[in-house]
Amino acid sequence: MTLKLETLESWLWDSANILRGSIDSSDFKNYIFGLLFLKRANDVFEEEVENIMERDKVSREEAEEDTYIQIPKEARWKFIIGQTENIGIALDKAFAAIERENTSLESVLTATKFGDKEKLSDALLQRLLSHFNQYSLSNGDLATPDLLGDAYEYLIKQFADDAGKKGGEFYTPRGVVQLIVNLIKPEPKNKVYDPTFGSGGMLIESARYIAEQPNGKVGNNINVSLFGQEKNLSTWAIGKLNMILHNFMDADLRKGDTLTDPKHRNEDNELMLYDRVIANPPFSMDKWWTAAETNLQTKLGKDGKEKKISPNYSKVVSDPYGRLQYGIPPRGYADLAFLQHMIAVLKQDGKAGVVLPHGTLFRGGTEGAIRKGLLKSDLVEGIVGLPSALFYNTGIPASIWIINKNKTQAQKGKVVIIDASNDYKEGKNQNELKTKHVTKIVDAYDGFTDVDKYMRIVPLTEIKENDYNLNISRYIDTSEPEPIVDLAKVKKNIEELENKEKEIDQKLASFLKELGI
Repeated sequence: MTLKLETLESWLWDSANILRGSIDSSDFKNYIFGLLFLKRANDVFEEEVENIMERDKVSREEAEEDTYIQIPKEARWKFIIGQTENIGIALDKAFAAIERENTSLESVLTATKFGDKEKLSDALLQRLLSHFNQYSLSNGDLATPDLLGDAYEYLIKQFADDAGKKGGEFYTPRGVVQLIVNLIKPEPKNKVYDPTFGSGGMLIESARYIAEQPNGKVGNNINVSLFGQEKNLSTWAIGKLNMILHNFMDADLRKGDTLTDPKHRNEDNELMLYDRVIANPPFSMDKWWTAAETNLQTKLGKDGKEKKISPNYSKVVSDPYGRLQYGIPPRGYADLAFLQHMIAVLKQDGKAGVVLPHGTLFRGGTEGAIRKGLLKSDLVEGIVGLPSALFYNTGIPASIWIINKNKTQAQKGKVVIIDASNDYKEGKNQNELKTKHVTKIVDAYDGFTDVDKYMRIVPLTEIKENDYNLNISRYIDTSEPEPIVDLAKVKKNIEELENKEKEIDQKLASFLKELGI
C-alpha cells in the first residue's frame, strides 16, 4: 500500500493517543519519534538489503554490510515485536545498538528511556508496537520522497499544540519561520546556522527556500550546508531526527549551551563563520552566563558567619570569543547576548534574522547601550513587529530583527520598520501567520517604499533623535484620524430637533386640555 500524507499523519497521531493518560503529553514526542525512527530505519534497511542483493548478486550477510545505516540484530523490527516481556528494556538496548554501529547517531536515540515500567508497561508498549506495525515506511511505499519529513513536521506542531506552553521549547510556528527565511533570502552554496535550532525547522525551511532557486540543487541534493547547536538534549535529538527524516544526514548539529560554550570552532579555536544565521532563542532567558553563578564571593557577616554575595556581574562575564563587543546584557535578559553571538559568527557579506521579545526594541540600561551601538554601526537592516500570541511559551508580541553586514547604498543609514501586528489569523489558543500575511510583509519589505500606517524607511538621524529607541509606535502611527465636525451642520440639526420638540409639547398640551387636565 502506498502511503499518502493524510493517512500517515492520522496514523502517527493515533499512536500518541495510545500513550494519552500514561505519560505527560509534553513527553509524547520523545517516545513517538523514537519508535518512528526505529520503524523507518528498519524498513529502509530491509529495502536496501533486498536492492543490493538483487543488484550485486550477493548473499544477505554481504548486503547487510553495505547498507547506509547499520541495524544490528537486536534492533531488528521483527525481533522487537516478538518480545512479550521487558519490551522497554529491549527497545533501550536496540537504540543503544544502533548508536554503537552508527556514530553519527550517538546520543540521539538513547536520550529517551523506554525501560521505566511505571510509565510504559509491557501491555502498553505491545499496543504501540502493534500500531506501528500497520504500515511499511520504506521508500517504495511512500507517495513522495519528502512524505515522512512532512509528517514529522506535522507531528512536531501537533505535539507543540498538545503540550501548550512547553511546546515553545522546541517549536517555532511555521509562518514565523517562513517569514524570516523569506526576509534573509539564503542562497545556493550558503552555510546556514541556527544557534538554538530546536526541532530544526528554520534550517529545513532555509534549505527548502534554496531548493527553489536556480542552482539550488545538485542532483537530488540541496546545495546548502546546515549547522546548528541546541542546549536541551531531548530537543537536540528531535532536531537531529528531523534532519535525518528530511534527508539531511550531513547537517552538523551539536549539543551544548551556545552562549557559554559555542561548539562550532575551527582548528585555531576561532568561531566558524556563516552566510546566513537564523534563530528563535528562548525569550529573555535568565542567568544566561553560568560564570555569574559559579563565581560567587563570600564575606563575613555581623554574626561571624560567611555569606555569599554576588560579584559585579559585568566583571564576572568574560567571553574568550569576543562576541559581546557592544556590551554585556543584563543577567535576566539573554536576548541581546544571542543577537551579538549571531553577529559575531556572520560573514562580512552575511545576513541574520532573529525573533526577539518586543522589549529589546526599547528597554534601557545596558540593553539600550547595546542597541545604540548596533544602530550606530549600521548593522540593523530592518525590524518587523509581529502580532501577539503567536508563540506557545508567551502571549506577548515579538519582533524580528534583520541584521545585514553588507547593506546596499540605498539601505545605508536607514532602518526598515514594519508594524505587522494586525497580520494574523485569530486562533483559539495561538494566533497564526498565514501565507497571505507572510507575502504581504515580505512584499512591503522588499519594495523598500513607505506604506501608510504600515511601513517606514526610517533614517538613523531620526532614530538618534529618539535616543536610539526602536519602539515601533514612535515611527509608525496606526491611529485613525478623528472625523471632521461640521459645526454649521450640527447647529442646524440642533435647531431642527428643538423645533420638533416644541411641536410635540404643543400637541401634548392640547391633548391634556381636551382631557380636562
